Amino acid sequence: MSEGPTTERILSIRPATGFAAVILIGGILATLTARDANLNLVYHYRYLHAPFAPSLLYGCAYWMWWVVVTLVLWRLADRWAAAFKPSRLTIMAHFGGACVLATAHIALLQYALWFASWHWPAWGPNGTLYLKSLERFGVELIIYGLIAGTCAFLHSRMQTQQALVQKMEVERQLTQAQLQALQTQMEPHFLFNTLNAITSLVAQKRTDEAMKMLGHLNTILRMTLQRKSPEKVPVAEELKIIESYLAIQKVRFSDRLQVRIDATPEALDGLVPCFLLQPIVENAIKHGIAPRAAGGSIETSVKRIADKLWMQVRDDGCGPSGSATKGHGIGMQNVKERLAYFYPDKYEFDAIVPLGGGYEVTIQIPYERVMA
Repeated sequence: MSEGPTTERILSIRPATGFAAVILIGGILATLTARDANLNLVYHYRYLHAPFAPSLLYGCAYWMWWVVVTLVLWRLADRWAAAFKPSRLTIMAHFGGACVLATAHIALLQYALWFASWHWPAWGPNGTLYLKSLERFGVELIIYGLIAGTCAFLHSRMQTQQALVQKMEVERQLTQAQLQALQTQMEPHFLFNTLNAITSLVAQKRTDEAMKMLGHLNTILRMTLQRKSPEKVPVAEELKIIESYLAIQKVRFSDRLQVRIDATPEALDGLVPCFLLQPIVENAIKHGIAPRAAGGSIETSVKRIADKLWMQVRDDGCGPSGSATKGHGIGMQNVKERLAYFYPDKYEFDAIVPLGGGYEVTIQIPYERVMA
């Protein structure tokens, strides 16, 4: 299964994008302010050839100051999260900082005006403007409050999002680890049962039949080792494993076991979790066919119905009993948990005892076609 971007990668990209956006916005506001200042000179002071450079200097002094303040506040939030948590101490600290920054910014703007009128006399009487007023000071405090509030809000949202991403990543890792544990539990279970059957044949000196079983086991192991657990496989590949497994069981049960596999061509191109049907078939043989002296038959059907993949395994054996009735065995529980992993709230699993006896398991999952 492919993995999404790591949490570290997400956290490293977003702040850089935000900083670039802040600088871009500051540059645009500085240019607009410079344009307005230049137009004011032309229309209000009748300077038809007022230079644009001093206006741009004033615009940059006005807005790039707040760009720097914004970046500093964001860094402060990253390093000290408590700086933006509402409390009497933080409010007083921000108010004090805002007063200091407002005073410094007004002084900077006043110096920018003086510098512009000194080096560009044609810029007009703006160098004589006096910005140190209570109204100007109030505007500075309001701007700081807006910036600090926006930083606090965005940083809080980002922290929440980061926590959600980290939680989802941990849950994904835990769920995948659980699925791998289930897969690891199931495959040796099947292998040990098959090896026990081969050992039994060898002990009975049924060498030819044991060799056939080894050949089928080799096919299953080769296909299994080529997989990256856990994953989905084509229905056709899953049925090959079922055919090889049933071939092994036919050697073991001889004429006591009848097998039928029916799958539509469209269904063969669908995807299913690997080793989904084999535990169900194994459960049918173990609890339905093996206890009967006369044996029985197993039917496996797979077809597509609209946007669903429909699968059914049915036997005419003696039906489940004891622990198998309660929990359907380890293999059946394994199937349910893997279905819940791959198709949360999008699958159906029904296990019933038909009127004619035996046992019937039906599964429906979303139909997914094999990519060419």
